[in-house]
Amino acid sequence: MNTIFIGIAGGTGTGSGKTTLTEHLAARFGSDISVVHHDNYYKRQDRPFEERCQQNYDHPAAFDTDLMIADLKALKRGETIHCPVYDYAIHNRTDQTVEVRPTKVVIVEGILIFQNKELRDLLDIKIFVETDADVRILRRALRDVEERGRSLESVVTQYLTTVKPMHEQFVEPTRKFADIIVLEGGHNLVALDMIMQRIANHISEN
Repeated sequence: MNTIFIGIAGGTGTGSGKTTLTEHLAARFGSDISVVHHDNYYKRQDRPFEERCQQNYDHPAAFDTDLMIADLKALKRGETIHCPVYDYAIHNRTDQTVEVRPTKVVIVEGILIFQNKELRDLLDIKIFVETDADVRILRRALRDVEERGRSLESVVTQYLTTVKPMHEQFVEPTRKFADIIVLEGGHNLVALDMIMQRIANHISEN
């Protein structure tokens, strides 16, 4: 099977539109697409919950990127992988895994996937989703409070102390590695249509 790997990175945290774009593509192509999220590769922590809450989750060192690279290489070889599962409510990796089978298209999604050269070189198409910073923080706050059980105060504190500085230091500089820059992610219907056409062509040819 000739698998194409598409990386979708962008603005810090969910809020840039990466997830919306990924969901649109997954819904459109169904079983021809597999999705691997970098967030699921956060390192397992043995520290108490209170200390895990203080962890900087937007730094490259927070991720087990070597494991993700190994899993993507396995998918490229046509092997099934068992992806770790991260629980945002407890700030830790769970004991569960999710089976991901090799497909014609693999989407790799995460804020820092262009930061690591070895990981970046596995990606055939690199998409950077760009959204206004104010919009990102509002979307992130709503998501973390409603879906992840966080307090608004903790979200704001995390944003100012780690999220924003890490975005400026590690995420924004990787924009230069993108093949395509998409404004507003999955809400940009023109860009979405172009990306879908490229994927459809690959699927029909393989």
